Amino acid sequence: MSEQPLAGKTALVTGGSRGIGASIVERLAADGASVTFSYVADHQGAKEVVERITSTGGTVRAVETDSADADAVRDTIAEVVAISGGLDILVNNAGVAHVAPIEEFPLEEFDRLVAVNVRGVFNTIQAAVPHLPHGGRIVTIGSINADRVPVPGIAVYSLTKAAVAGLTRGLARELGPRGITVNTVQPGPTATEMNPDEGEFAEAMKALMPVGHYAHPTDIASAVAYLVRPEARFVTGTSWDVDGGFAV
Repeated sequence: MSEQPLAGKTALVTGGSRGIGASIVERLAADGASVTFSYVADHQGAKEVVERITSTGGTVRAVETDSADADAVRDTIAEVVAISGGLDILVNNAGVAHVAPIEEFPLEEFDRLVAVNVRGVFNTIQAAVPHLPHGGRIVTIGSINADRVPVPGIAVYSLTKAAVAGLTRGLARELGPRGITVNTVQPGPTATEMNPDEGEFAEAMKALMPVGHYAHPTDIASAVAYLVRPEARFVTGTSWDVDGGFAV
């Protein structure tokens, strides 16, 4: 197998300036893809990702784009296609969360979660599909919370991730005849700046996982890297739990 299985491929990753998104960007670039990633406001994080990748000879661009802004997303995809001559891989990673009891959950937060986690994913896919060739890949980062909700206050977040899983199944049926695969990766607890793997809450989550520890963002990136490779052509419509057994 080639050391760079994605050589010659063009990828777009939304929300790629930190955490899981940054690891996905770095992995796809290491596998040979030319990667553009979007971010919102985190200029320093985006700059650091670009510097890390270019220092090792990878090809990467960062574009400030709000995934909830349909017009901006379409402009970004058009720009990627114009610069690179096409688009082979789309990874929807951008997402937001808010935790609150249902009685106290602000409607504006509900709208924000749906706008980014559901509408943003739909709009990005809709804009990308006309450019994806036979063999194109779509991967969306969902959450194990689509299937298991171990704590109160995350009902709306879980709702949005369950919606993404349903969208994936429907689009797999729709786009399969065109040779485009559509999958969701559902991470379990993953160590990021917003979800540290230390502390009382983290210990409670670890107790629910057979492996006894959080994922590293690279664990999620590895799953994405497989799904976008040519050999994954027969995998579509899946919601792949990468969760250390959290949902067992």
